[in-house]
Amino acid sequence: MFRCFMGAMKEIRNIVILTGAGVSAESGIGTFRDKGGLWEKHRVEDVATPEGFARDPDLVLGFYDMRREAIQKAEPNAAHFALAKLEAEWPGAFLLVTQNVDDLHGRAGNRQLIHMHGEHLNALCSACGTRSPWRGTLADRPACPACGASALRPDVVWFGEMPYRMDEIELALSACDLFVSIGTSGAVYPAAGYVRTARHYGALTLELNLEPSAGSLYFDDSRHGLATEIVPAWVEEMLALPQMSA
Repeated sequence: MFRCFMGAMKEIRNIVILTGAGVSAESGIGTFRDKGGLWEKHRVEDVATPEGFARDPDLVLGFYDMRREAIQKAEPNAAHFALAKLEAEWPGAFLLVTQNVDDLHGRAGNRQLIHMHGEHLNALCSACGTRSPWRGTLADRPACPACGASALRPDVVWFGEMPYRMDEIELALSACDLFVSIGTSGAVYPAAGYVRTARHYGALTLELNLEPSAGSLYFDDSRHGLATEIVPAWVEEMLALPQMSA
């Protein structure tokens, strides 16, 4: 199938989408980097590093307990539902990679989904390595469902730790025809480098963001506005284009 995209004819079969905090912001999930965001109340070193956890586990577990509670009260927004629609109706390959640790993409209906930074609604046992679904608190040191040790921590990737499923992501980037970054700052690696990886393999690249990101210059096209407005519009644009056999 051929798509006329950004003024150029390009065969687009495989899509990889990267999402960041800007997708969930309109669902009431606070972002870390904006003015008034969570990092203004806590230093990154204190709540988002292994060293911070070792230094003050009560602070870290309490911080993530509040985040876990807030996420369960949030609802997917129009951008989440639009991306689920695109996955369901797109005739080629589709992969959604999210830096977000909320579950809103999954609740909206996305299934081809990688949480590269982990998930708030999981707990990771530091003793046995088991991941368990978790919706309660961790600050009271509950036992691991698998081994019984009181060694549970949030199943999120902290600064200095390796994101999840990197090999799968790199393989998808090498095979995609279109890479789309939505609601990201372009400042957190390795995700910030994915646009250059996709370009290296010949993909078209598109940024959908509230404002230009730190990596906007690497995209073939950028569109700016609220995620709940520009993402559904772009999805409808993609699904309305004629499909033709190569």
